Amino acid sequence: MLPTSEPVVALTFDGGASGTAVAKILDVLARHDAPATFFVTGTFARSYPSAVRQIAAAGHPVGNHSDNHVAFPDLTNESIRDQLERAEESITALTGRPAKPLFRFPYGSRTPLDIRVVNDAGYVPFRWTVDTLGWQGTSGGRSVASVRERVLSTARPGQIVLMHVGAHPTDGSTLDADALPSVIEGLRTRGYRFVSLDRYF
Repeated sequence: MLPTSEPVVALTFDGGASGTAVAKILDVLARHDAPATFFVTGTFARSYPSAVRQIAAAGHPVGNHSDNHVAFPDLTNESIRDQLERAEESITALTGRPAKPLFRFPYGSRTPLDIRVVNDAGYVPFRWTVDTLGWQGTSGGRSVASVRERVLSTARPGQIVLMHVGAHPTDGSTLDADALPSVIEGLRTRGYRFVSLDRYF
């Protein structure tokens, strides 16, 4: 949750396994003049360099999402720092600006010690207040309508929405990208504006 009482929502997109819907998402954000924040892994940056460049060129901040999306509670402090450094190098090589201090834990999984290690490395971890569950795909019983409803039914000032840029690995659906226009329109109808997370540090 963002520390604000203003009617603002932060749209955030994680990039890990697939970059299938990046172009579509960027097009929707541009058409609706809506900022967003992206969190990508180092592996994603190395696998989809043009996508990361496009995100940055569109003016959206790109944060660090670890190097290969491993759960941090399973790692030593040294391994965590290595994850952060390798991802940072891969992202900044493409965007020309630091991912730091924007960070999101893989799976949202963390311990108090993990948070301290990440903070000491210069990062501010951002979780989310609603997960659209679009990543579960149509094979997981999700739909464009369910994605939209999860966001709109929980909307409140400072909301952080978790979405994903990839396609479902088996059914190929891109529900978050497909729902994005109606999510933006629905939130605007309710009086919300959009902000990127770099406003809050």
